[in-house]
Amino acid sequence: MATRLVSKEYTVPFIMVTSLFFIWGFARSILDVLNKHFQEMLSISLTESALVQGMTYTGYFLMAIPAGLIITRGGYRRGIVGGLLTFGIGALLFIPGEEWMSFPVFLGALFLIGCGLAMLETSANPYATEMGDPASAAGRLNLAQSFNGLGCILGPVLVGGFLFSEEGEGHVALPYTIMGVAVLLAALAFMKLPLPTIEVTKEDALEKEEGPEAATGALRIIGKLLSSRRFMLGFAALFFYEISEISINSLFINYVTSDGWISKAIAPAVLSFCALGVFMLARVGGSLVMTRVKASVVLLVCSCGSVIATLLVSLSLGNVSHYALLAVYLFEAVMFPTVFAMTIVEAGKDVKLASSLLMMSPIGGAVGTLLMSWVAERLSLSLSFLVPMAGYLFVLIYALYKTGSDLPSGSSSILKKS
Repeated sequence: MATRLVSKEYTVPFIMVTSLFFIWGFARSILDVLNKHFQEMLSISLTESALVQGMTYTGYFLMAIPAGLIITRGGYRRGIVGGLLTFGIGALLFIPGEEWMSFPVFLGALFLIGCGLAMLETSANPYATEMGDPASAAGRLNLAQSFNGLGCILGPVLVGGFLFSEEGEGHVALPYTIMGVAVLLAALAFMKLPLPTIEVTKEDALEKEEGPEAATGALRIIGKLLSSRRFMLGFAALFFYEISEISINSLFINYVTSDGWISKAIAPAVLSFCALGVFMLARVGGSLVMTRVKASVVLLVCSCGSVIATLLVSLSLGNVSHYALLAVYLFEAVMFPTVFAMTIVEAGKDVKLASSLLMMSPIGGAVGTLLMSWVAERLSLSLSFLVPMAGYLFVLIYALYKTGSDLPSGSSSILKKS
């Protein structure tokens, strides 16, 4: 019997919170266009342009734990509103950045955007997992993350189409100004929207503590999570997944235009509709499959596919490698929400601080992009795909571990029990 993804009483709040997944999907996907655009607009190298991802995901890393403390003390609404406000301010800083054509100002703006996105994801990811039966948490988060995929589709085609046109050349501030105004209006809306408070157990003493006692309680919980082998394995799987996903997105346009396969003018549309379109549909399909098949088994199959696909890209086999690149997006789609949902369960009642620790994992994207860019400049773009292949290989090891631990002794069933 299939498990209901969202409890009836949480249907409307789930829809509202899911809109946030679209916002950060749109914002993160634009980075992949911005990377290539800055190379040409500011005459910087491939490795230097990797700082676009580097500064954004450094913001994630540094803001994640403060964001967890904010939502632990003030609730999910405060985290959502704070994230939207920080994002909006960072986006509007693109105006002076363009005026001065200053790469450091752009990087500072991206750092603030990363801080805002960290607060949004730290709030929305665990909130979505709690809106229903724990058994369906992975499928529910995959469904919400599907709208993240929709944002990823629209970001490159809308912003990339503008930036790589004659009208958009040198006018990078315009799309960020529009985004900044939009998210600030969204922050005002979330201040008024009726969001339910999901009750925690009475034993959650941190919620009742004040001042130094609260800080001590938070450090105690963080220490407990860091000492949990199962939780840290999940964190490591997310870190290595981010190395793979973000680095591939960052160099996608460089790769598909390097050998004349696709022109620069249509590359953003290919990234949007082909690669990220497959990504979104795969997340929707994955959420449905997980109502009947164990999440760990789905993760195992998909991680195997990702390792094979990135290996084919690295071998530079012409059209085989081109289409293998698109296959990567098919297989990787379910990885982040699935690993996140399986790992957050290990935190028990400490989901808010656990979420903040897990949202430090996107720093892997900064590491992966810098490393992949370095390999691409010194060897080749094709061989640079060995970097994300190594990341997917770790996810595969994690999936093997989870599949083995999730199966009851003497059982080989991959289907969920009725």
